[in-house]
Amino acid sequence: MTAPFPSPLADLPAADPRVSGHCRMDGPRLLFLRTARLMAIGGANDARAASVMMGWFGRNYRRPLVLVRALMLEMARISERRIQLAPPCSTRLTRDEATMLRALGRAEWQIDRCHDDACALLSVDNALGAATCFQAVATCFEDLGAPVR
Repeated sequence: MTAPFPSPLADLPAADPRVSGHCRMDGPRLLFLRTARLMAIGGANDARAASVMMGWFGRNYRRPLVLVRALMLEMARISERRIQLAPPCSTRLTRDEATMLRALGRAEWQIDRCHDDACALLSVDNALGAATCFQAVATCFEDLGAPVR
């Protein structure tokens, strides 16, 4: 009998509601932030980010991993400024991360608000590709039982 897979978020400290402000820091949100932070440091093909996704979603890790990669690459492609991310082990949020989580938390029918969040995050007038990626990631996480809303 093998030991159970350790939680991909086991080395993260528990979220402190005083630190995260109005943003609820549950497992799926921390998972997204950790994956995005690892990809920001090591590139879209970072093995640690893939490992975190595999540990959380098991055999179904490929779809969310590809969508988060697409989101990160789209943001890097169209952004007019540097997006500030905290270190992967931190539970504190930067303003940019809070904007990313707000965009992820939008319902599908709120594409206009998601687009506004993406435009504010990236300092561009048109970020429809990024807004679509945000919604695709959110829908994928929800389909796999880890809603970020």
